Amino acid sequence: MINLNDIKEVYFLGIGGIGMSALARYFYALGKKVSGYDKTATPLTTELENEGIRIHFREDIGAVPASPDLVIYTPAVPAEHIEYVHFKQMGTLMMKRSEVLGLISNNTFNICIAGTHGKTTTSSMTAHLLRHTGYGCNAFLGGITVNYNTNFWSHPRQVAVIEADEYDRSFLRLSPDIAVISSMDADHLDIYGTEELLQEAFVEFSRRLKPEGTLYSKYGLAKSASLSAFKHYTYSLNDASADIYATNIIMQEGGYRFSVVFPDGVIDNIILNMGGLHNVENAVVSIAIARNLEIGQVKIKDAVEAFRGVKRRFEYVLKNEKLVFVDDYAHHPEELKVLITGARSLFQGRKCTVIFQPHLFSRTRDLAEAFSASLDLADEVILLPIYPARELPIEGVSSEIISRNISSEKVKLLNKEQLLNHLASNYLHDDINRLIITAGAGDIDTLVKPIKELFN
Repeated sequence: MINLNDIKEVYFLGIGGIGMSALARYFYALGKKVSGYDKTATPLTTELENEGIRIHFREDIGAVPASPDLVIYTPAVPAEHIEYVHFKQMGTLMMKRSEVLGLISNNTFNICIAGTHGKTTTSSMTAHLLRHTGYGCNAFLGGITVNYNTNFWSHPRQVAVIEADEYDRSFLRLSPDIAVISSMDADHLDIYGTEELLQEAFVEFSRRLKPEGTLYSKYGLAKSASLSAFKHYTYSLNDASADIYATNIIMQEGGYRFSVVFPDGVIDNIILNMGGLHNVENAVVSIAIARNLEIGQVKIKDAVEAFRGVKRRFEYVLKNEKLVFVDDYAHHPEELKVLITGARSLFQGRKCTVIFQPHLFSRTRDLAEAFSASLDLADEVILLPIYPARELPIEGVSSEIISRNISSEKVKLLNKEQLLNHLASNYLHDDINRLIITAGAGDIDTLVKPIKELFN
């Protein structure tokens, strides 16, 4: 068994990833020597450098540490990567991010949040509730919390809130005391092959619960009867058939006021300052976890009201009489459907434009019709080229295959430069009250600032 206390120097291959950067911050907070490689400089890598972590952006054996005790790598790093091959040949201890996270969580009380979508906001909200109320936790998150501007923090209390990632079956290395399964829709079919096999992985994740563990699963999930837990509660946005659900939901000022009903009580008049009814549902299960940990009602309500969200999760970029501009990480058809319907319900009467950057050729190929159906809920759709991430192009697969099932009058295929020109030419000087949404998991976030500046 590897003892992480014996590790003095850690090197990261793919340090700029959201999960990898959280681990880098963890080891750096422990006083370890930390450095890393990533192929592209981003605001997140700049933050890591400003915190004292050395990073380089070209494959270069001359830039890596001579003999690190541990190399942590992301599955996105190709097997032929020069530095990866170098450390393999040296016989250096090399581990995937998920393996290391599994080791870290061996000695903590773990709250693990899983789901094909919803997990980042739910894990961030849960960690915030524990931090804001003074309960205390360590947090390994898949997004940057607006309250704390980070995806990791530490605390002496041996409680960890962990975003449990299904990609590459990573979450099957965790041992939860409390687990959440928010969704199990078809995704990562490049890994699982079929939706059925993906769902079976979530069933297996539920079996990872410790003997007296508690599971919260969204009401109505496929395979719900197969999920395994000592205690199992279902939750829902507003379906009274679930064990835990919201009621008396009222929209107010781009957010919501609501109550949460439990089998043995109610918490009334909760205020959530976030858009999207799906975030009310995320709050329901986060509140349930806090209540399970015997945190008081007043503290829970104060913490929920203070939560300012997660960057790129229904994030308000601009909000005025003329324009509401929302940025979101949505990259799956179901996420897009929830995002668009939620935004339109909050801002009725505005013309809705969705600017979408598909993420992965394989996901676009597998889910093209579902993407079309979700995007068709907008008044206008602008499709950017596919962001390839870890993949090589697939013949015949482009953003155009999504556009085929959307009426030609409402869809445009544009690159980033054409997009900015289109917005400047057609949106700046009309009298239409608009709702603009940018969505995607690639580098579409680099467009948020230029679009904001265009309308400011």
